[in-house]
Amino acid sequence: MSRECFFTGKRTISGRSIARRGKAKYLGGVGKRVTSSTKRKFKPNIQKVRAVVNGKVCRIKVSAKAIRMGLVQKPLKRDYKPAEKAAD
Repeated sequence: MSRECFFTGKRTISGRSIARRGKAKYLGGVGKRVTSSTKRKFKPNIQKVRAVVNGKVCRIKVSAKAIRMGLVQKPLKRDYKPAEKAAD
């Protein structure tokens, strides 16, 4: 299973991290210079939750944003009571 949101389709994307060196001109320096650019990953905040999908309760991976937006319908609490033991 990939790191992807069931509802929004958010997934890990790649990008770059830019390293800069120097002092900004407005602070009295000669300006910032880019010294290197390395690859990095942007990962969404994915959570595993129990949700009702097509009338069935199942575990799915969703982003925190989808949970906040109300796209996830949580199942009802289980009303379980253990059977009473028969008296001897």
